[in-house]
Amino acid sequence: MDIQFNKNDDVMKLSLTEMRKRLQKIYEGGGKKSIEKQRERNKLTARERIGYLRDADKPFIEIGAFAGYEMYAEQGGCPAGGTVAGIGYVSGRQCVIVANDQTVKAGAWFPISGKKNLRLQEIAMENRLPVIYLVDSAGVFLPMQDEIFPDKEHFGRIFRNNARMSAMGITQIAAVMGACVAGGAYLPIMSDETLMVEGNGSIFLAGPYLVKAAIGEDIDAETLGGATTHTEISGIADYKFKTEQECLDEVKKLMSKLGEKRKAGFDRVAEKLPKKKVEELYGLFPADGKPYDMLEIIERIVDDSDFDQFKQDYGKTIVCGYARIDGWAVGIVANQRTIVKNRKNEMQLGGVIYNDSADKAARFILNCNQKKIPLVFLQDVTGFMVGSRSEHSGIIKDGAKMVNAVANSVVPKITIVIGNSYGAGNYAMCGKAYDPRFIYAWPTAKIAVMGGDQAAKTLLQIQVAAMKAKGKEVSAEEEKKLLDEIKGRYETQTTPYYAAARLWVDEIIDPIETRNVISEGIHAANHNPDLDDLKVGVFQV
Repeated sequence: MDIQFNKNDDVMKLSLTEMRKRLQKIYEGGGKKSIEKQRERNKLTARERIGYLRDADKPFIEIGAFAGYEMYAEQGGCPAGGTVAGIGYVSGRQCVIVANDQTVKAGAWFPISGKKNLRLQEIAMENRLPVIYLVDSAGVFLPMQDEIFPDKEHFGRIFRNNARMSAMGITQIAAVMGACVAGGAYLPIMSDETLMVEGNGSIFLAGPYLVKAAIGEDIDAETLGGATTHTEISGIADYKFKTEQECLDEVKKLMSKLGEKRKAGFDRVAEKLPKKKVEELYGLFPADGKPYDMLEIIERIVDDSDFDQFKQDYGKTIVCGYARIDGWAVGIVANQRTIVKNRKNEMQLGGVIYNDSADKAARFILNCNQKKIPLVFLQDVTGFMVGSRSEHSGIIKDGAKMVNAVANSVVPKITIVIGNSYGAGNYAMCGKAYDPRFIYAWPTAKIAVMGGDQAAKTLLQIQVAAMKAKGKEVSAEEEKKLLDEIKGRYETQTTPYYAAARLWVDEIIDPIETRNVISEGIHAANHNPDLDDLKVGVFQV
């Protein structure tokens, strides 16, 4: 390979090293002292509970590890949003697992905790996956109650979803391994079955201190709402166990008895590894933003490196085609990053969506819906083409056609942001607002309304104009200082860490894990047999 390949490879590996370093810190949760307190009470950490519960020989795709990253600094932070969660297997059944992390503020719910838990429930509902809740939480984080309690997408939506999932026939199992307080007490009781650990598990609307303050009654937590109380007196819980391990063993038994349900029936054959080396993804993706051939990326993700292009010689800045990933049939929509020339002898910039590429992509998306083939979007898009030629050719009309097709597509969509994800290009390529079943980012992803240079210069012009309007002269040195400040702030907001902290993407992944997360995503989607009829409404022509 050439020098550029080696340079790209080095930069990607350094990015991955930095990502793993940040993850290692997140994995410590509330810190070593908090973990030691768990040990003293014979309690496992959230990650240990999941590790014990799940099938070790099958994949576990963590969701939202970076949730809350570098947020809530004034509150001491909220690693992983105070919740460890993902998609894994228990007794051979694929499921969603959600575990409160008691080491982080006693498992209290921050605003991002609510958003993350709702995202996990959304995944369960969209894909008809069973849910296992490992409960150990002090309830809402009171200093921020106004941002987590009353609104539609806040804490109470969790229990609404419990009820909706039950009506949808989605199995929910709650293992109460610590505190379960106030409104949070409804979650395990609205699940199908509730298990409790003696001595540590407790469920009550008001704890001993609040009971004392409210009605003057003196009572300890175990008598008020412990495992014995709820399995022998109230009848709220179904099982009690002396240890967490015994409790988790019972969850495994319950999961092992789940019956098979109808599947969507997405096509799958025996997998074939790519002919081209997957590890070469590191060196193929440019560290300096230079053009590259998206086909080389695709051929290291798909089975047998076999990609069947649709309209290969038309609309070349978007690559569309059929392939298989881990045996699953997929339709791929990807931004081509090389500079191309169309039949009219016009040069087209890579990463930009033109009239013809938008038209092609819209048609291909409809084809995949017709054939019941899941869609995979590989994003490295800088937006739609601008200027008089594009406007006169109806770029908005053709862009609207593509956005309509993406918005109304009924087959599962999985999005991987590998590079730029700017402006309306983010929407057209199935960004978070367009309901991908799953959305992941490489460490090289950048998500923003426009590129850093353009945005910073635009913001600078606005700021300088406002200063001059007030009669203040701005020197060239001041302008440069302002530009650097704006650009630095803006570029911080475009990183994948900023996006993952706010759950704009489900997780940041190692590029060589791309095949795995897509395969597991389609496997999850295959559990939901109910696809809506395709309707596109008024289509721009």
